[in-house]
Amino acid sequence: MAFAGDQYVDETGFAVSGHDVVAYFDLEPAPVGSAQPAAVAGDKNITAEYNGAMFAFSTEANKETFLQDPEKFVPKFDGHCAYGVSKGGKVPGNPNLWRIVDGELYLNITEAVVGFWEEDIPGNISLADGNWDGIEAKPASDRTIPNYTSSAPLN
Repeated sequence: MAFAGDQYVDETGFAVSGHDVVAYFDLEPAPVGSAQPAAVAGDKNITAEYNGAMFAFSTEANKETFLQDPEKFVPKFDGHCAYGVSKGGKVPGNPNLWRIVDGELYLNITEAVVGFWEEDIPGNISLADGNWDGIEAKPASDRTIPNYTSSAPLN
């Protein structure tokens, strides 16, 4: 199995700030231009390692679902901001600024960036996909997610 680059891991020590990546796919997405529902916090006692990072889950069932096909659930661009990747860099992805497009989970860094991202989602995905090969091997961002407050603490 070929792994992606380094996952973005923030101060929580977990990928996606400890949020359950499987649970995103059960949330009702908001229309473009509206805030998405808050991400579901994982439990620090229900975890799995993938691609060198620890992922937390809200239920054992979600953990088992993840383990069956991790690549289906991990955020694109190793949890980095999709718009940032479209511009050629790696910056943190905020787990509460998410969108699922064609079965892929994308994160962005700030609400302002979400606005730019949503102006042309397909075009930004295309740019990011084109840039990813050139930056994927670079180290993960070590920056803090700006203005980020977790939707819920890890249990």
